[in-house]
Amino acid sequence: MNVTLAVKQYISKMVESSGPGMKVLLMDRETENVEHLIQELRRPKYSVYFIYFSNVISKSEIKALAEADEQEVVAEVQEFYGDFIAVNPHLTPSSTCACCLSRQRGRSWEPSMLSRCTQGLTSVLLALKKCPMIRYQLSSDMSKRLAESVKQIITKEYELFDFRKTEVPPLLLILDRSDDAITPLLNQWTYQAMVHELLGLNNNRIDLSRVPGINKDLREVVLSAENDEFYANNLYLNFGEIGTNIKNLMEDFQKKKPKGQQKLESITDMKAFVDNYPQFKKMSGTVSKHVTVVGELSRLVSERQLMEVSEAEQELACQNDHSNAQQSVRRQLQNPRLSELDAVRLVMLYALRYERHSSSILPQLMDELSRRGVSERHRRMVQSVVDYGGKRVRGSDLITPTDAVAITKQFFKGLKGVENVYTQHQPLLHDSLDQLIKGRLKDSQFPYLGASSLRDRPQDIIVFLIGGATYEEALSVYNMNRSSPGVRIVLGGSSIHNTKRVLPSDSGKGSDITPSSTSSSCLLSVSLHLQ
Repeated sequence: MNVTLAVKQYISKMVESSGPGMKVLLMDRETENVEHLIQELRRPKYSVYFIYFSNVISKSEIKALAEADEQEVVAEVQEFYGDFIAVNPHLTPSSTCACCLSRQRGRSWEPSMLSRCTQGLTSVLLALKKCPMIRYQLSSDMSKRLAESVKQIITKEYELFDFRKTEVPPLLLILDRSDDAITPLLNQWTYQAMVHELLGLNNNRIDLSRVPGINKDLREVVLSAENDEFYANNLYLNFGEIGTNIKNLMEDFQKKKPKGQQKLESITDMKAFVDNYPQFKKMSGTVSKHVTVVGELSRLVSERQLMEVSEAEQELACQNDHSNAQQSVRRQLQNPRLSELDAVRLVMLYALRYERHSSSILPQLMDELSRRGVSERHRRMVQSVVDYGGKRVRGSDLITPTDAVAITKQFFKGLKGVENVYTQHQPLLHDSLDQLIKGRLKDSQFPYLGASSLRDRPQDIIVFLIGGATYEEALSVYNMNRSSPGVRIVLGGSSIHNTKRVLPSDSGKGSDITPSSTSSSCLLSVSLHLQ
């Protein structure tokens, strides 16, 4: 199952079907809706129109388009299912369905968001040609509602979902982000995850305009595994390995130059090397881009002392030692270089981890945030996150006393200037998928929708996280796909989180999912042939 390939094939079909000399107009059904297309067809500017919808369109809308086409300029209307964002072959958040953890009317769906997530998820199923059995998280009413909504579409559009039967039916597993609010709050140390956490990835683009001394050609760069071999090869490698690989790549280029004798001992040296060789920059845009990105990551890690912060985060997330945890958090909060974001994040992790501990020092930590000058709005986020993903809400044993026994500390060493960090944490999703693949995921906690159930080990699994997925979870899925022969997993979600995105956007009573985008319908593509 490859969502990137599915979208590429649809685009190829569109181009091939409409032929040479076409123009393509991409429209959002909500903002540039079908009514606008109707007006276009009543007074057509072009001789031929090929119309492609990226999701299911209703018969009434088809009828309205046909009635408007009095001059018979529409040559073709098709549904090509691509109403989602294919980030990686196994990772696909729903387009225009961004979410954050903040106040919601109770713990229920807003109708427009339920519709939007249903559309995105059914589009993924149609693109992958899967008609799955559905399991959902019993402790989450939102999971059940989405499962029922998807099932309703499958039943209504049964002809579209009439795919070739497989020996083992595919499985759709719907989970709720609130079961694991810890994972989105952790610093990450693989390339793609780190870029999103510290710089922000938006449709594979990074805004570097605020980087000190940035070259005007690098103010916005694109990181796409489809078009960038270095990025594709280093996507899931840790920060130390990435620095080493860039160093090796640049040294290979350096060998080709007669005066390339200088040593590259650090990321700073590499940036200086690129800046001093304009011709080299021209020949190696990819290298320039990645040296700039990794250089900025290194600057932020040093400026915010993220190695030390990450160590404290890992201790909170993985270990079961309250005494050491409170000392670690207090020590970090006393550091004047700790950013407000990192201070609030550490207290959030402590609150989630030790919310019911008899010796909890949460009130003292909240006072410390106040003394540091952290805004009241940000301080209120701590309680909002506990309301969203605390013990009262969770349906799983996210944190158990046995965690410390299972910990294996992993270190990485790399380029000079990059220190060691802990990477102990495994997201709850990893454990859930592991249990699912082994046939041990409890029906009492993750029931099937309907009477049918799988008797064999699932092979094709689509997992959808209400409230958004993370790149750490995408890495887990990637590794499980590699280590589980015969099993293919695709991860979807209502967004891809980093810490800034997952934190509540405003204060309120309780927390849940709320849209940061009002668009709620599928996209359509129109090919226009000029006269």
